[in-house]
Amino acid sequence: MTAANSHPDDPHYVHRTGWLRAAVLGGNDGIISVASLIIGVTAATPEPGPILVAGVAALIAGAMSMAAGEYISVSSQADSEKADIAREREALAATPADEEAELAAIYRARGLSEVTAAAVARELTALDPLAAHVRDELGLSEHLAARPLQAALTSGLTFSAAAAVPLLAAWLAPAGAILVTVVAVSVLALAVLGALGARAGAAPLVPGTLRVVGWGILAMATTAAVGRLFGVSV
Repeated sequence: MTAANSHPDDPHYVHRTGWLRAAVLGGNDGIISVASLIIGVTAATPEPGPILVAGVAALIAGAMSMAAGEYISVSSQADSEKADIAREREALAATPADEEAELAAIYRARGLSEVTAAAVARELTALDPLAAHVRDELGLSEHLAARPLQAALTSGLTFSAAAAVPLLAAWLAPAGAILVTVVAVSVLALAVLGALGARAGAAPLVPGTLRVVGWGILAMATTAAVGRLFGVSV
């Protein structure tokens, strides 16, 4: 159950962190990986055919890899969370008094007096002991719970959409200007992605944008240097 917001005029965005992280990761990886591959191939050979084939292959393989990777990794996180919750449930059944004392100790460590901490622990234990321990001992909440399928779909879809940007730029660019066009369009796309990610999370706009653009430029420059140095597709 979602808790009511006591400050509707001052909303919080922590509930977005799950899908937002996957979306930014997928979009960022889509732009950087496909653009870097296209740039690397272009530095090795100016022929449009191999460049576009490499870009399409990178888009398909990357989207599947991102979706599978997100699902597997977030599923592992979800399994760990479920195991911890199961252990708490067993402990509450076996030693309820000890668990209530543990809860009171947590509240004392957070600054409550001994009397108040004991009273809070007692009342929350009477209400829903498992929920109290999951929230205050394990630090888990509904908003931050692992959602493997959501992460996989978000990451795979945003990777595909973002990877299509440098691929379309390479396809539409004149034969002699593929490298410059892909670099320019990709940098612009990274800037837009960084700004959108920062805005969706209500974070400072400039640092988020510069972080995405800076790492993207570094990745593309490194790949271009390798392609030019060896004269092979990388």
